Amino acid sequence: MRFVTKTIHAYLDYPVAALLMAMPFLLQLGSSNPLAKWLSVATGLAALVLTIFTDHKLGIIRVLPYSFHLAVDFLVGVVFVIAPFALGLSGIDAIFYWANAAAVLTVVSLHKPEESLQPAMA
Repeated sequence: MRFVTKTIHAYLDYPVAALLMAMPFLLQLGSSNPLAKWLSVATGLAALVLTIFTDHKLGIIRVLPYSFHLAVDFLVGVVFVIAPFALGLSGIDAIFYWANAAAVLTVVSLHKPEESLQPAMA
């Protein structure tokens, strides 16, 4: 049931980075801790840089392997699960991070491994 291909993931990366930078302002995050706003903005900026350097369809400077990109995405998901507890976030601040964690971890878990380009050995 894994259907998120490398190409689908590439098309998700830029809008997700932009949303991570914009949504904290639109939702007025930071009522429980100012870091609720800035963690997302910093993560969005880092996601943008990661996407630019990832070896996938929309990467601009393709020097980072896609597997590294997936590992970083997984770590972001884990950090977003833990952040509300570690930073004492509540209300919309906590919900924002848990919802994003669920989305990121779902996309990573639905990643479809690429077919090997090497011929099968007999």
